[in-house]
Amino acid sequence: MKKILVVLLVAFIILQFFPIDKTNPAPTPGMDFLKIKNVKPEVAQLINTSCYDCHSNETKYPWYSNFAPASWFLKNHINEGRKHLNFSTFATYLPKQQVHKLDECAEMLEKKEMPLESYFVGHQDAKLTEEQRKILIDYFKKEKEETERKMVF
Repeated sequence: MKKILVVLLVAFIILQFFPIDKTNPAPTPGMDFLKIKNVKPEVAQLINTSCYDCHSNETKYPWYSNFAPASWFLKNHINEGRKHLNFSTFATYLPKQQVHKLDECAEMLEKKEMPLESYFVGHQDAKLTEEQRKILIDYFKKEKEETERKMVF
């Protein structure tokens, strides 16, 4: 048993020599969702608190991001989140893509698939009340409709 613990400890120490890159891409205010959509401050705060760590280039890495293998899981999660939706580069999406992304935002909130339960471990402030969830769902649906109206076919 003692040998197993020593091996696990040594393995854990060795893993720490393979840190993740915590560098965020440079901010691009002219492409950021909260800037281009002129989101009301109370809605912007909800989006920023519950979505931006994984779905923007403004990730704030928590203390546990300093320790492998948790850091690897976290980095992979952030990369996947940005791949599916990146609020920091929202203006680069074509209008049709923006409509789809906004629809997905509302749908993920309705199904309570976002924010992820695992995110709440270190981010209790990201938990949404039913009222806050409804505010975001209504906002994303309204924004989707407005974006559709502006589309040129």
